[in-house]
Amino acid sequence: MKLHTSALVLAMSGIMLSQTAFSNDSANLSNSEFQQCLSTLKNSSTFRSVSGATFEKYRPSQPDPSVIRSLNYQPEFKKDVWDYLASLVDSERVQDGIRAKHEQADVLRRIESYYGVKPEHVLGVWGVESNFGQTLGKKNLFDSLATLSCFDRRQSYFRGEYANALKIVQNGDIHPEDMTGSWAGAFGQTQFMPSTFLELAVDFDGDGRKDLVNSKADALASTANFLVKRGYRPGEPWGYEVRLNGYNGSSGRRNKQSINHWRTQGITLPNGQPIPNNMASAGLLLPAGRQGPAFLVGKNFDTFYSYNASENYALAIAQLSDLVRDENTNTNFATPWPTDDPGIGRRASKEIQQALINAGYDIGAVDGIIGDNTRQAIMDYQRKVGVTPDGRAGQKFHRLITGHTASIQPAQTPVQSITMPTPQYQPVQPTISTPAASAVGTVTIKPATTPSNTGTTYRRVINADGSSSWILVE
Repeated sequence: MKLHTSALVLAMSGIMLSQTAFSNDSANLSNSEFQQCLSTLKNSSTFRSVSGATFEKYRPSQPDPSVIRSLNYQPEFKKDVWDYLASLVDSERVQDGIRAKHEQADVLRRIESYYGVKPEHVLGVWGVESNFGQTLGKKNLFDSLATLSCFDRRQSYFRGEYANALKIVQNGDIHPEDMTGSWAGAFGQTQFMPSTFLELAVDFDGDGRKDLVNSKADALASTANFLVKRGYRPGEPWGYEVRLNGYNGSSGRRNKQSINHWRTQGITLPNGQPIPNNMASAGLLLPAGRQGPAFLVGKNFDTFYSYNASENYALAIAQLSDLVRDENTNTNFATPWPTDDPGIGRRASKEIQQALINAGYDIGAVDGIIGDNTRQAIMDYQRKVGVTPDGRAGQKFHRLITGHTASIQPAQTPVQSITMPTPQYQPVQPTISTPAASAVGTVTIKPATTPSNTGTTYRRVINADGSSSWILVE
């Protein structure tokens, strides 16, 4: 689930959470308190533009405790960029994007003519946000936002979003049954928060409604409108992968210089050709340090960034947009990531999940999403076979559990050429405190120090039996 700039404070507020907040996994919310809160909200200034009839028609009968658990279980980790990119930009998603490009060609041409936004950039956002409309979220927005308005943290923020969600259905733009999305309120093919919807959603198909759930034309045009309002420059690329050629100077997305400046520093395209002089300025982005891929990124990359305030997220949009434009399913960059254990896409993730199920782990559905249940099962399996229990689903673990001997994707350079130290699977003596009656796949590690694994952060969770677990959270 991605949050827009309007929800960035919310996302950041969940980074430093207490163990107590998370250990209260079974939120016990008073319905009487909830209903009293809703009655107070109905008459507040925040809901002044929401009619009493609208408020009561969509008033939840009871709170949803699951959203409070989600609120208090936000990411507290650093995920290596090669894992992040592999999970968002794989050959399947590129193929879906190529198909969407041809299906929506006419709409995309009209959007480019009106907004000046390149079709591939609209497609990149669409693909990363909702997998081209395939993943919209299933939480009832009124239940979620009402609960978040009355309990725990950030109530003021969520009250505004709750009021805005009611305004949307009151205006007739979205059918009430389509008001479903993420636990925090993002919805539709664009995954807009309600406030972002009211600011930037457009009716592009001319039916009188801004329907970002069922109308691809409205959703794609609203994406273009978002980018334009955030400073998109028509005619410019987002940037380029480049080769440093020994450059060791300053870097950073915000440290923008002219293309001529970067040329004089000896930086070129990966094939050695000069960098095209078609951006007003560009910053040097090194997401994995100087040993990994390097990128010169311009203002349009910044507009991708504004969608979710993450450079890795923006890079995923950029990479996906280029691959869809070129109809190229090879997701490798010209310079390989500084690791001998690259990330995996959905196909390999599903194979890992199926192999874990075959080994007796109850991890839920095989969906290609490496969540907590899958990670804990991986850790348990790793300990049983005597390798470092890092819970990571990379190419090495894929080969380990499936018995595959070939890499998921062909190596770009020999491992020997990679100079950055990387974590290796090493035999370990597990320090496990496992209750005798615990179910298979449950991972409880003795409380010691956080496992030291470069690029990875773990959260210590206190279990009901008093033991603790180190959970690798995505």
